[in-house]
Amino acid sequence: MLTNRELIQRARAVLNPRRLSRENTAGDVACALQTAAGNVYLGVCIDVGSGMGFCAEHAAIAAMITAGETRIARIVAVWGDDTVLVLPPCGRCREFMYAVDAANLEVTDVLLGENNAVKLKELLPHPYTEVWGPNT
Repeated sequence: MLTNRELIQRARAVLNPRRLSRENTAGDVACALQTAAGNVYLGVCIDVGSGMGFCAEHAAIAAMITAGETRIARIVAVWGDDTVLVLPPCGRCREFMYAVDAANLEVTDVLLGENNAVKLKELLPHPYTEVWGPNT
């Protein structure tokens, strides 16, 4: 398993803010996740004016799913130019991690810094299934 610092460095390595066509952007936020099997997947955000963009966490999770895995051991997102900051996942990303594998709620460590991590459940204490039921 990588150290927290190494996982953050993997995310930083793909952090590359850039303009796309028509004032759209990509790469302002980057993500690295490590699965229970020890594999690392990376992703970057894509921000487009039509609202069809997605977070870096979604991109990394999509790569993980493409490879046939669902269980996230650790995940981190970073943002910034000269000073790179670790960002907590947004609510949509928190629900997404839970939706791809319900076990992620209890087992996934979300890095909030090199020396700070919390379980996904701490950031998502009331997942949507509490209200809507497990089959929604």
